[in-house]
Amino acid sequence: MEFRALGPTDITVSALGIGCYDASGWPEGYQGMADAIDRAVDLGITCFDTAPNYAGGESEIMLGRVLGPRRKDVVVVTKCGLGWQGSQVGRDRGRDGRRESILPLVDQSLQRMQTDYIDVLLVHFPDKHTPIEETMGALDTVLQQGKVRSVGVSNYSLDGLKECEKSLRIDVVQYHYNVFDRRMEDEILPYCREKGIGFMAWGPLGNGLLAGTYTAQKNFRDSDWRGKGDVGEIIIGMFADEVWERNIRLVDDLKPIAAGLGKTLPQLVLRWVLSNPTVGIAIPGVTNVAELEDNLGALHWALSGEDLRQIDEVFARHGIDTSPPQLMDP
Repeated sequence: MEFRALGPTDITVSALGIGCYDASGWPEGYQGMADAIDRAVDLGITCFDTAPNYAGGESEIMLGRVLGPRRKDVVVVTKCGLGWQGSQVGRDRGRDGRRESILPLVDQSLQRMQTDYIDVLLVHFPDKHTPIEETMGALDTVLQQGKVRSVGVSNYSLDGLKECEKSLRIDVVQYHYNVFDRRMEDEILPYCREKGIGFMAWGPLGNGLLAGTYTAQKNFRDSDWRGKGDVGEIIIGMFADEVWERNIRLVDDLKPIAAGLGKTLPQLVLRWVLSNPTVGIAIPGVTNVAELEDNLGALHWALSGEDLRQIDEVFARHGIDTSPPQLMDP
């Protein structure tokens, strides 16, 4: 297993973790992901990312149950600042960075995961209706109470991140980053490198697109957001109907590069993410043990300059801008 320090904290994580969002998607996938988490600990993966709004808390509950007494051996990341199950009715997009929301939400997460502390607590999305000082003050409170070891933010603009730092040291950030979406290379990753902030990459497999299993015919469940096409700025149109077939052709063109290296496509694109020295950890979602074990093939090897050139040439040939001038999420 590869291990990396997570920013300025004393926390060390495996270079690959597991994002537990998929536990919230469909009931029949619950056991598959639970088995994958259990196996991941056996294989040396030490970081698991969840949130209270993933299935209304069920993801946190599952993670706590599966980890059991081994919780002390791993790093648990969860979030606050986003409503779930109608808990913040009337708030803009469910975002709620108020102190009166964050403090009880942290206690609820601790209870659901059956743990006394959270290793990393992130504000899930910025709440433009709440002063940043209030949100950061709430994070400082749970730090001082010993309920949380380190804090950070997710999906903030660079200006928003800098504003947060005026009130509290930001240890860790989490952003969408993969070979298809490289916007974070413009400002966020250089800033994290300069300030020594730990960077977590969510969506390193392009939310499933870069796993290489989709076809030109969309076949998503009605409840799956990916089937809705353009879902806004956070995913830069990767699933938009008008470019779907083009994107599938691009993915197919990446497969020979992976095969030439003796790797699968997921292993190639995960290695690409981990090749950025500022990335502390990539957190792909998995739905079963087979996916987990395949992902581990992304470790302990390196992409050459020629490999990177070939990957970039595929994107150029398909006319895809991997870093459009677009905000992360205002």
